[in-house]
Amino acid sequence: MKSFLAPYKPNLDIQQASHLLLSAKHIVALTGAGISTPSGIPDFRSPGSGVWEHINPLTVASLTTFRHHPDQFFEWVRPLAQLIINANPNPAHVALARLEKNGYLAGVITQNIDNLHYLAGSEVVFEVHGHMREAVCVSCYRRQPTDDLITIFVRTGVIPRCPECNGILKPNVVLIEEQLPYDIFRQAMELIDKSDLILIVGSSLEVVPVAHLPLDPINAGAHLIIINREPTYLDERADYIFRQDVASVLPRLVNEVLGEQE
Repeated sequence: MKSFLAPYKPNLDIQQASHLLLSAKHIVALTGAGISTPSGIPDFRSPGSGVWEHINPLTVASLTTFRHHPDQFFEWVRPLAQLIINANPNPAHVALARLEKNGYLAGVITQNIDNLHYLAGSEVVFEVHGHMREAVCVSCYRRQPTDDLITIFVRTGVIPRCPECNGILKPNVVLIEEQLPYDIFRQAMELIDKSDLILIVGSSLEVVPVAHLPLDPINAGAHLIIINREPTYLDERADYIFRQDVASVLPRLVNEVLGEQE
C-alpha cells in the first residue's frame, strides 16, 4: 500500500496512480456521501458535521418510524431534501462521468440518493440505496415522479399523499431496517465482480452490505485506489490512498489518465 497524506505531490503521486487506471480493463467506482459534500450535501458520520452527529437515525430514518410516525421522518428529511434539490454536481462527479465517456470506467455503484451522478453525465449508475426521483404509496403502491412533489413539500412541509388513495408517499430510498433493491444490488455485484480496479470515492465503507462489495474482486487480484478523508477497513489492501478533497484529487487523476491539462 502507498498512502499519500496532505500535502501530496500531484505531478508524481497522481501520475503513479494513473498508471493503474491506464492498465486496467474493467474499472468500477464505488461512491459514498463524501463525493457529494463539496456539493453542499452533508455526509452522515463525519465528526462535527455528520447528519447523525446529534440524532439517532433509528428515531427518524427507520422503516418502523416511517410506518408509525411518518411526521418525524418528513420533519427530519425536509432540510436534507432542500439541500438535494438545490445541489449541483461537483468536479468529482464530472470527473467520473468523463472517465466513463472516454471508455475507462465501466460504471458507478453509489450509496447516494441525490441524483448527482446522473446530472453530471454518468450513464451506468447503480443506486443501491435508492433515489428521490420517485415515491411509492404505502397504501396502493402506486409510483409517482417526485419533481413537483419535493418542491411543494420543501416549501410547505405538508406530507405528500397519493392522488389516487390519499396514502402517504414514501420516497423510493432505502430506510434503516429495509432491504436493498434486489435487482439493482445484483447488477452492482455483477459489475464489480468483473473489475480489475476499484475506485473508492468518498466512502468510509461502514455500511453493509455495500461495504463488502469490493472484497471478492480484491481477493481475486483487483487493484484498489481510495480517495476518502477518513480511514476505511480496506486501507491496508489499497494500492494508493488519497486523503484530500475528492473534488480536487479525482479531477487531477482523471486529467492525468486522459492526458489533459488542468
